[in-house]
Amino acid sequence: MTTIGTAAGVPFTALPPAGGGPAPLVVTWHMMDAPCTDAAFAAALPLAGVAAWRVHLGLPWCGARSYPEGYELSRRDPMMLYVDPVVRQAAEEFPAALAALRDRFPITDAPIGVVGASLGGAVALTVTAGGAVPVAALALVNAAIRAASVVELVSGLTGQPYPWDAASRAAADRLDFVARAADLRQTALLVVSGDEDYPGFRADAAALAGAVPNARLTTVPGLAHPLAERPGDQPAPQTPLARTVDGAITGWFTSHLPS
Repeated sequence: MTTIGTAAGVPFTALPPAGGGPAPLVVTWHMMDAPCTDAAFAAALPLAGVAAWRVHLGLPWCGARSYPEGYELSRRDPMMLYVDPVVRQAAEEFPAALAALRDRFPITDAPIGVVGASLGGAVALTVTAGGAVPVAALALVNAAIRAASVVELVSGLTGQPYPWDAASRAAADRLDFVARAADLRQTALLVVSGDEDYPGFRADAAALAGAVPNARLTTVPGLAHPLAERPGDQPAPQTPLARTVDGAITGWFTSHLPS
């Protein structure tokens, strides 16, 4: 039975393992593109074949937590007013949310599995690379692997070159996980990349998979950036391409997630 609630203030949609009972945990962070809420992401990637609790967490500025006042300024400074604050808040609030989830559900003490898509991928990478929470297996989908690539994408859409300074470069360096690949070497890493995703994101996916020992790059033909039909704020039937991604991640966790 699906459970919808909040954990230390973080919205979540939780799906139990078949048969219930004590089981490992898989945590996901959704896209800012479609699907852009925890409930919609749970519908797109339910990971029903994984013998674990699958808890889909809501990102800041999405769903129940609406965009902050002045959000439109994020296009003027996508690094410091969008990428950095969203990823930072999501990563900082995770330990308390995880503790609340462990209190609420029969989750084993084994290292967790983590999934992140698009900007949620930067959150998943931040949590994994930080090392405070043991992560056995990580799966990324069309992920924001380098913050600079997100900034370049937004700059291309607005036609305004980004005015990098010391603070924004430092923030981008913290969120450059190709450069930080050594921080991921202890985690089984699956990088899923749509062959119609943004070119910069595809290049970063290949670079990360090549930089992390024993990582796997899976390219999905026909997959653009989103995993659901836009706007993607409500649960919807799983698309055939999302089903392909779901199968790839399910197989990865079946092989690499502790029981």
